[in-house]
Amino acid sequence: MPVSDPDRSMPDLDLTESARRALSLIPGQGVVGLAVSGGGDSMAMLHLMQAVAQRPLAVATVDHGLRAAAAAEAARVGQMCAGLGLPHEVLVWQHGAVEGNLMAAARRARYGLLADWAQRQGIGAVLVAHTADDQAETVLLGLARAAGLDGLAGMRPRWQQGGVAFHRPLLAVTRAALRGFLQRRGLWFVDDPSNEDLAFDRVKMRGALAGLAAVGITAPGLAAVARNLAAVQADLRGLAAEAAERLVGERAGALELDRAGFAALPDELARRLVQAGLMWLSGADYPPRAEALGRMVQGLRDGRDCTLWGCRLVHRKGCALLLREPRALGPDVALGAVWDGRWRVTGPGAGVVRAVGVQGLAQLPDWRAAGIAREAALVTPGVWEGDRLLAAPGLGSGLTFGKEFAATLTAGFGLFLLSH
Repeated sequence: MPVSDPDRSMPDLDLTESARRALSLIPGQGVVGLAVSGGGDSMAMLHLMQAVAQRPLAVATVDHGLRAAAAAEAARVGQMCAGLGLPHEVLVWQHGAVEGNLMAAARRARYGLLADWAQRQGIGAVLVAHTADDQAETVLLGLARAAGLDGLAGMRPRWQQGGVAFHRPLLAVTRAALRGFLQRRGLWFVDDPSNEDLAFDRVKMRGALAGLAAVGITAPGLAAVARNLAAVQADLRGLAAEAAERLVGERAGALELDRAGFAALPDELARRLVQAGLMWLSGADYPPRAEALGRMVQGLRDGRDCTLWGCRLVHRKGCALLLREPRALGPDVALGAVWDGRWRVTGPGAGVVRAVGVQGLAQLPDWRAAGIAREAALVTPGVWEGDRLLAAPGLGSGLTFGKEFAATLTAGFGLFLLSH
């Protein structure tokens, strides 16, 4: 790096220091994963981290199978990694026709594949290369949707998924700075043509951001706004966690809510707890719209049963239950796989996991011994062999058969609340 030319060296020194600081925040000395697509942001992250790392790195590229050039681009990333002495793996999203929101489905698949890869490799942390520009676009998307605090606080700098910590170390760095870093060194990167496709809302916001620069609204400025709001969000998250300890009980995968306690909560804390409960139960990436969520919070206060986001709110004496809606449960899975996005059932044989349901309860003459409400018991996982229920491990140890099977939740509600 030439040091005689301040105009060239100082931006790169800042970037290098940002990379070093980001790695220092990751505990331990184990392997750190890098998610590298071949685009300018992630290729800059690759070279920056490789330059400063005092610990081993490993790289993964997700091929979503949506563009003909994607496989060749992934292979080129592999060649670059080989030249840097870094292990590299291509993760292919196997899919047919994608229904609904393509970008949302691709995002879910991407992080699922990265989490699985990291777990296989014993990697505890994975870095992704979102920038200040991405953060600014996220804030503008929130403004367009009249979002509340959570929508305007932008992307989180770190979060947990599938037992892996994901980090966004470049949220304060602009896309232009990263491209400049690569171009000054003549380093390869590719531009995804979908980044220019105005069919996508994020691309529209990118164009809007360019126009807003004339009145002083810039990507770094909006990213700073997001950081300020995220600090407030963190304080509220802590208050919500304290309220949950007092007012929310978790049992058999359902939540028991203290109605009197909820009635005394400020509106925002009540809303946050119900929102977190819905997202924990449903596995949804985003919360329901504010109007629908507000109706459920009011239903909780009024003692009125309602459904939302694949979940039910039902009332009992002194409390309310928030639980899965039977028709929204996930498909059958094999033993050992995750069912309905939350439950992992293990045990001998080759049974199939699906809800206990009405048919299963009919085969459990002592199911009430578990002390679980019928509505909750119906949507716990059962192990089935054809029409025969082999076990209902989600109901706990109060039953007289199927004790060789176990059901665990991938994350408890308390941990989920703190990490979201």
